[in-house]
Amino acid sequence: MNLVPSPPLTRAQESRVAIERLYITMRHLFNRGFYKPSGVSGEEIRRALLTLQPEIYGLVGDPQRVELDGLVYVMDRLPKGIEACRVISLASREGFENSHFPVLIPAKRRRNCYRIDNEQMVIEVTNGRSEIYDILTHLTFMFMEADKIRRNAFQERGSRTREWEKLEAIIQSGGNVTDDERELALMYLSSILGRTFEETQQAYHRFEETAGTNSGLFQIVYGLGSVSIREFRESKTDREINFTPMLRERIGQHLYGERWATRIKQYIWEHNLQDRPIHIISANPHSVMNCLYAPAALADATTWDSLYDLALKLSQPAQQPLRQQVAEYAVEHGMHVLEDLAGTSLLVQLIDTAKLDTRKLSAEITHDAKHIRATQPLLLIMDYAFGEQAFETMDELLKPFEFHDETVPMNVASISVIGKAGILTGDKGDLMIPTSHIFEGTADNYPLDNDFRKEDFDGNGLGVFEGAMITVLGTSLQNKDVLSYFRNSSWKAIGLEMEGAHYQKAIQAQAKIRGSVSANVKVRYAYYASDNPLLTGATLASGSLGTLGVKPTYLITIKCLEKIFQAS
Repeated sequence: MNLVPSPPLTRAQESRVAIERLYITMRHLFNRGFYKPSGVSGEEIRRALLTLQPEIYGLVGDPQRVELDGLVYVMDRLPKGIEACRVISLASREGFENSHFPVLIPAKRRRNCYRIDNEQMVIEVTNGRSEIYDILTHLTFMFMEADKIRRNAFQERGSRTREWEKLEAIIQSGGNVTDDERELALMYLSSILGRTFEETQQAYHRFEETAGTNSGLFQIVYGLGSVSIREFRESKTDREINFTPMLRERIGQHLYGERWATRIKQYIWEHNLQDRPIHIISANPHSVMNCLYAPAALADATTWDSLYDLALKLSQPAQQPLRQQVAEYAVEHGMHVLEDLAGTSLLVQLIDTAKLDTRKLSAEITHDAKHIRATQPLLLIMDYAFGEQAFETMDELLKPFEFHDETVPMNVASISVIGKAGILTGDKGDLMIPTSHIFEGTADNYPLDNDFRKEDFDGNGLGVFEGAMITVLGTSLQNKDVLSYFRNSSWKAIGLEMEGAHYQKAIQAQAKIRGSVSANVKVRYAYYASDNPLLTGATLASGSLGTLGVKPTYLITIKCLEKIFQAS
């Protein structure tokens, strides 16, 4: 019998296999408790990452050229000084906040980190497995680029290059260069990085934008190279990543989400707000507050033509006094802020609309004042969750509250998710209205009756797309082959994000299986495009969205408030 040979795997299939292998390997290493990035296990992760070739890591597969945009992206999400650390420990909340170690918070991730000594960094993980996978992927990329720097720092015969010696002299003299010396120093650096002078200069300026939370390009390159050189040349100086026993024990137990949700419920019951219809909104902590309070708070302080115009003004760094004025006015008129104490890093705002003067609401927010007075909705705004943390926090929030030996269900009327996501069918700033969430790497999919519709947002000068959204295991692991498959196949996906399926899993479990909230609870999802990973130069690593995200954020927020403030 002649057997027909199996066709070779497509790039999309190879990539999906690589993603699965990455996560299986990472989970195994987490259960094991430690690994060495240059050891057998670390090499397995590297090989999978090289097979995958994620868009966000650009030139990671190039043996000589260091990927600069990816390095900026990663260092913005890791603590200052990690480039010089040989031992990196991932821990749960284990008392470091009460130690003398200074807290280091990355520019683009809300996580506490601690520099223990010259060699060790501790990263506190309280957001679940998604955060662990995110960190390990970034560290793998960082170590791969460090090894490129090491190779570029030495000549074929093993002696150090002149450029590396010059960089070392700069670092040993304090790491600072004068304006006159900077271009010369960047010239040395471009040789070590295998990049052009222009590319190196651009990376230098991008690191300058977040100078308070990173060490600067000179220090980062020297730190990465030095640690790699030590491991290569000296014994007992291997790089190592380990996981504390407490973290391995606590992960997946909802400890932080339960504490977070209990504190919110306690506040609601202590202030007799439990009978109000509760409208949960997952969003950034400023858009709802500004839409409801900024026009009244700043009536005599500044001028504007629209809420969008006002939001642009408030987003400017120099306008901190105006932002403070809005926050103070909001607190005086029904908003209470619950800072995070549980370790979730999720700030919560509770807005009692009984104290809201509807006469001072912006005319742009269509509302029914009688409906607001009659129902007095309670708005619960929670900051963005991260990956699997969305399930933990929403699941705990929707559970009944045990109060004075009673089990009382939460009176949840609606749940809205106002997020940002990668788009596959449009440009940065466009809108995506999901009809379902498909969980990458699993057979799980979550159709939903979205109370938002495409026509709610038409006519605003933005592209609006409706369809399936992919909930990915990690944004840093996506490449064009996988994303093109999801867009062009019968899935017809319009975008990708990290929380939708997790939120919907919790909502469906509590509403349709456990009966904790009404099965008729209104659910609204809308995302604006922060990047398009299918377009070169439009990935998350290409730079900040800037003010481009202001208009879609406030457009979605206004539509969300209109849905709440009018009788259905």
